[in-house]
Amino acid sequence: MPLVHFFETSFGRVYNRRILLVSLEAQGVRGWGECVAAEDPYYSAEWIETAWPTIKHYLAPMLLQTGVESGRSCSALFRRVRGHNMAKAALENAVWDAEAQQQQRPLWTLLGGTRREIPCGVSIGIQNTPEQLLEKIAVELAAGYRRIKIKVKPGWDLNVLEKVRSRWPDILLSVDANSAYTLDDIEYLRKFDPFNLLMIEQPLWSDDIHLHARLQRVLRTSICLDESIRHARDAAAALESDACRIINVKVGRVGGFSEATRVHDVSRQRNVPVWCGGMLESGIGRAHNVALSTLENFRLPGDVSASKRYWKEDIIEPEVEVDAHGTIGISDAPGMGYQIREDLIRKLTVREETFRAAK
Repeated sequence: MPLVHFFETSFGRVYNRRILLVSLEAQGVRGWGECVAAEDPYYSAEWIETAWPTIKHYLAPMLLQTGVESGRSCSALFRRVRGHNMAKAALENAVWDAEAQQQQRPLWTLLGGTRREIPCGVSIGIQNTPEQLLEKIAVELAAGYRRIKIKVKPGWDLNVLEKVRSRWPDILLSVDANSAYTLDDIEYLRKFDPFNLLMIEQPLWSDDIHLHARLQRVLRTSICLDESIRHARDAAAALESDACRIINVKVGRVGGFSEATRVHDVSRQRNVPVWCGGMLESGIGRAHNVALSTLENFRLPGDVSASKRYWKEDIIEPEVEVDAHGTIGISDAPGMGYQIREDLIRKLTVREETFRAAK
């Protein structure tokens, strides 16, 4: 699926997304899941070409041979496979969707959600010029988004923040480094403090908690951890060591809805807010993010923005829309709450495999 506009982080620039979808047929319903693994092993060691064979040779056979009673049963079933959280999440979330449809209830209520609408922020990648970035921020603020997040890296950080804050001194603003800095940059990172940021997301190594704790002790700005949080145990360790004051929950990164809700619960018990991060998902993954964001402790605007920000044509209908107040209303339709455009998926499909349970 070609992006409406390129998206650039400290990893590089993306113009298109190859997306791995899973559909699961069970007792007359079809559930859908999305593997959010990227085209390259930059955000994580997992990427689309590891997810495909992991699902094909291990996870799908496990699910078909053993079966599960609910989405919550998947994490225990898949535990034998180490890592590969994004592949696991694609299958588990499809089971959750199918389960909700079988029960004729919305997915968000099955997850334990309570919010009837969710506040939305927006993530804006690195642009060709600061002026182009300012133009994009102006467009998103006019569209009603409640929080602006900009990607940063050395050479595209303080100078950009100065221009943004000069024009909008009071907007809710955060930055995402995607591990672009090291602890050698500690004095430099302290220069972010005067910009009154909601948070600086994942400034240091993707596998680190300890050094983030050292950094948080000297920063006024709250650190938010993303890549470092692979499951609820990581969340507990980070919060007990004061490595962060906010946690980004990405359902694919932690292995599915079951673990995502555990991360949410660990954070809620410590009164630390969470928010839902995005991975340039299609409408299927986006609908799952909407459902997850209805849980009580998703207190900060997440990266759950409108379909049209990314895709000329999404694979769900209606497409995800954000109203003028920067919120998404929650559907009471069974399952994820959106209809799947299987005709468009078929048109876009470049490879496919089918697995069946033995009769």
